[in-house]
Amino acid sequence: MNYTQCLDSLASLGHELRGAKFSLDPIRRILETLGHPENRYPTAIVAGTNGKGSTSAMLASILESAGYRTGLYSSPHLVRVNERMRVNGEEISDDDFALAFTQVWECVEQLLDAKSLASRPSFFEYLTATAFLHFASATIDFAVLEVGLGGRLDATNVTEPRVAVITNIALDHQEILGSTIVAIAGEKAGVIQAGRPVVSACEDRAAREVIRRHAAELVAPLIETSASAEVTLLRSRDGKCEFDLEMSGKAFPGLVSPLMGRFQVKNAVAAVAAAQQLAQQGWRISAAAIRDGLVHARWPGRLEIVAESPLVVLDGAHNPAAAQVVAEFAREQWHGKRLRLIYASMRDKAVGEIGGLLFPLAEKIYLTRPDQARAAAPEEILAASRPLPQEVVLEPEPARALEAALRDSGPDDVILAAGSLFLVGEIKQALPSVLPDTVRLAAQAALEGH
Repeated sequence: MNYTQCLDSLASLGHELRGAKFSLDPIRRILETLGHPENRYPTAIVAGTNGKGSTSAMLASILESAGYRTGLYSSPHLVRVNERMRVNGEEISDDDFALAFTQVWECVEQLLDAKSLASRPSFFEYLTATAFLHFASATIDFAVLEVGLGGRLDATNVTEPRVAVITNIALDHQEILGSTIVAIAGEKAGVIQAGRPVVSACEDRAAREVIRRHAAELVAPLIETSASAEVTLLRSRDGKCEFDLEMSGKAFPGLVSPLMGRFQVKNAVAAVAAAQQLAQQGWRISAAAIRDGLVHARWPGRLEIVAESPLVVLDGAHNPAAAQVVAEFAREQWHGKRLRLIYASMRDKAVGEIGGLLFPLAEKIYLTRPDQARAAAPEEILAASRPLPQEVVLEPEPARALEAALRDSGPDDVILAAGSLFLVGEIKQALPSVLPDTVRLAAQAALEGH
């Protein structure tokens, strides 16, 4: 198949949760038939509710700075599926994606014909197998795997990682992972492997206890960043944080969290802790590689500045915990500025609770809907909102919502698009036609210059 045919085949599977069986048997059968590409390089796995993508990107960047050819598998993508598979920061090419995906597709067809698979794998299982195969053909030195959903039964959880990382845990995907923090933590803790170190940046007390119990049962060394890491001289400059870190007797002065927001410091510390564990296993990761890796890490869609004058910022903020930290950042960084919010949400999210956190920030709110079957209509969002926003515009098309917000904003105002990574993706796609190149390039230059 060519690239377009691959995308058509992938689209025929539906969205990522459709057809998900939450069993490791299908992915294991596929990888076995492909010759176990996942075993041709060492791995790290990163689970959690919020922060796992940022932490994965930072750890991968640290490994690259240390001189290792590093693969990063992440989800979801914002604009193109190629974003999910990167080697040393470069997205998989269309040709390489078509080559690997076609091999996986043909392998699955053979297994289905032989009745070795009970049903067709899910969207995510196809892509996970494609990533494993691509990384093997790219002869990487190391792969960082971001868990898609949960951990215990996620398709990424088929290797024996050199280190596992669990970021903060909060309520999300309760219909799949369980209705309590304890149940969700149990699923996340499923990435812990016997005798292998696990870094926990979890803050919730009940979730921490679950992780401790799992680690103890598996005799897995547990590094809790809340106890082993000391952050000092924390200072914020234009939304990014600089800090000194001492961890397990080692000092890391002058670190810079590469992403906007104080909450990203916790993710940076988790990435450094994981890198330290790898260094103790013999990986050549110096303090300089850690410092440079953090500085150069990039993770789009998380308080990402895409334009200035007015300032346009994108963030997924798809659950209450994420919305809370975005709201705190907005109050700290944009105090006194007029803010307009472009908001969308999937129907299965805590729409009212997230809106309750984000809506009070804004002078005017534009409710919209990404092109997703799961997306809530603007009218549904409005009906779930309490209290009702003072000034609200219902605009079903995200690009037109952005255009309206830009028309209503002055050069010193802030436009925040938040509530769904699908919304972030559609806004990013719309930017070339909505904003002049000079404005977008100025924002990018300013961001890289911080």
